[in-house]
Amino acid sequence: MMSFWRLVLLLVCICLGVHYIATRFHQDFFLRPCQNSRQCETCPENDHSLKSSDNNSVSTKHTTAPARKHILLFSQTRSGSSFAGQLFNQNPDIFYLYEPLYHAQQTFCSYRKCLWKPSARVMQGVYRDLLFNLYTCDLNYLENYIQPEPQNHLTASFFRQSSSHALCSPPICQLGKKEIMKRLPDESWCHKKCPILNLTSASMACHSRSHVSIKTVRIPLVSDLRLLTEDPRLDLRIIHLVRDPRAILASRISAFTDQFIAWKIWNATDKQPHNVDLTQIKRTCEDMMTSVDIGLKKPAWLQGRYLLVRYEDLAFNPETKAKEIYKFLDLDIDNKVLTWLSQNTNDTSSAKSQYSTSRDSKITAESWRLHLGFDIVKTVQTLCNTTLDLLGYKTVQSKAELRNIQNSLVVPRTFK
Repeated sequence: MMSFWRLVLLLVCICLGVHYIATRFHQDFFLRPCQNSRQCETCPENDHSLKSSDNNSVSTKHTTAPARKHILLFSQTRSGSSFAGQLFNQNPDIFYLYEPLYHAQQTFCSYRKCLWKPSARVMQGVYRDLLFNLYTCDLNYLENYIQPEPQNHLTASFFRQSSSHALCSPPICQLGKKEIMKRLPDESWCHKKCPILNLTSASMACHSRSHVSIKTVRIPLVSDLRLLTEDPRLDLRIIHLVRDPRAILASRISAFTDQFIAWKIWNATDKQPHNVDLTQIKRTCEDMMTSVDIGLKKPAWLQGRYLLVRYEDLAFNPETKAKEIYKFLDLDIDNKVLTWLSQNTNDTSSAKSQYSTSRDSKITAESWRLHLGFDIVKTVQTLCNTTLDLLGYKTVQSKAELRNIQNSLVVPRTFK
């Protein structure tokens, strides 16, 4: 009997020893900082052996950051992130991806229905792993999530491929060269000329560009990005785009009619329906406030990696704000970006899709005030009072004050 327990104890010790050696090997080999600048420039792009981040790994101090910038446009639904994303999409040196996390989300939840609802921690781990692989130009990693499953690395189901110039132009799509050269605002041509995406070719095209930028509204808190900011293989810079919560809600009601029927009734009657769901806008404000509070406190893991941008400031002064963003990124702003801003921030036409990025930006920024009911506005102001105050948005006390858009509700403010 004693020999049996000795054998069990021996096996336990062996298992613990193997686990310890494996853990040390993982930390020393995969997570160690690069030892010199040459290694730092090459290992982030060539090391695809690690396909997931270790949630239990210790923080790693940055030594020499890689030359490539990894830019994350971090925002919430209907905050103007599609418009802001053009600051990177129009730059020929930047490989820009529009909402690639959509595919991971859809793996767990189809439209309005979840077969299995994973925990927030599980989803954030999935998102972090996917972001890391995309930043290191392994777009084939998306094959784990795209439905239907790509065949021979080819897919016609890449979400909003047309929103990325990089995915609609040579060498990925040879037929898109003429349209990209013309800088056409209508992206519908990409579906016709680039119907199939080769993910391996996209990975190679990503490697050929100097920097990678990703837009997402699917990560709720900036703290969920900590492991990525501490990873020495990345030089992650976070542009946190925020917007007046009242404007966010007005845009959601307009864009997602079938999901906001109760809100539309409320907006039309100024009487709150009993079945209206207030939790979503409340959570939006809480997440925004939490992330801004963390970002402005500048913890060590966000030092030099976080910039807060109000959509309204970008809309009022697009060129000035764009230059400020590029300065934060330590990049020179390309003339194509400035040209796009000049041509697409003074569009007064009314025929636009819900995802259009062409607008009269100065008017669009506060046009919600002409359409959102005062009763809804009062409710949002009560739910989001702290967030409005933190970000410099004035509250209104009457319908007349709400509709008088000559008096801006955006308080001039510098966030540092």
